Amino acid sequence: MKVKDLVQEWENAGDSRLAAREFHVRLSLPDAARIAALGEMYPAVTETKIISDLLSAALDELEVAMPYVQGTRVIAEDDRGDPIYEDVGNTARFHALIKKHVAALERELCERG
Repeated sequence: MKVKDLVQEWENAGDSRLAAREFHVRLSLPDAARIAALGEMYPAVTETKIISDLLSAALDELEVAMPYVQGTRVIAEDDRGDPIYEDVGNTARFHALIKKHVAALERELCERG
């Protein structure tokens, strides 16, 4: 999700599946004030949801910003038949680690079930 799409989501006040684990953060004064202002602007959305959505959007943007590092193995072809090479940079490692942690977090949810 992109940051620009959050306002529309907050106006519709949608829900999503949450991890069992909680994360606690201490915000700077200006950031805390901005979260409070958003909470006042969108009273149907909790400040926790606002922080969660902003963090999710930032992580999406961070993932997109990771540089592509071309490997030597062809993994597909584009619509013109040109080879598409595997990404051997941090993006591939990040995706593998995400899968590992999703599995662990899902186990936590099941155990607390």
